[in-house]
Amino acid sequence: MRVLGLDIGEKRIGVAISDELGWTAQGVEIIRRPNGDDSWLERLGQLIESYQVNSIVVGFPRNMDGSIGQRGEACREIAEKIRQRFSLPVHLWDERLSTMAVERTLIEADISRKKRKKVVDQMAASWILQGYLDARRRHTIE
Repeated sequence: MRVLGLDIGEKRIGVAISDELGWTAQGVEIIRRPNGDDSWLERLGQLIESYQVNSIVVGFPRNMDGSIGQRGEACREIAEKIRQRFSLPVHLWDERLSTMAVERTLIEADISRKKRKKVVDQMAASWILQGYLDARRRHTIE
């Protein structure tokens, strides 16, 4: 049972996939997301088919006080669009601080700013998906 993880940004979408047992997450790629264009859904569909995905986890940005802001609402709408288009379960997963944690990890690994920009979205998707997989394994979610 494979799970696909997405870190949705305004211009790019980081993509991660679980192993078949649903234990580990690994970054796959970054999908470009042109403004106002849903062409990125085509590539997402190819990945879903290629990896035989059973469900999708979308990073859900919340404010630090737990409230849902403009970015959170946008991600919720995109998650619903994905659910309708691919008829798969789509789970929203709290992604607070995921990008910051990934940035910190890359800085500590002495990765240049230019190289960090190329991988941060993909790594954030892995971080989000791994959090979901770990919680599911602990039976704190369905």
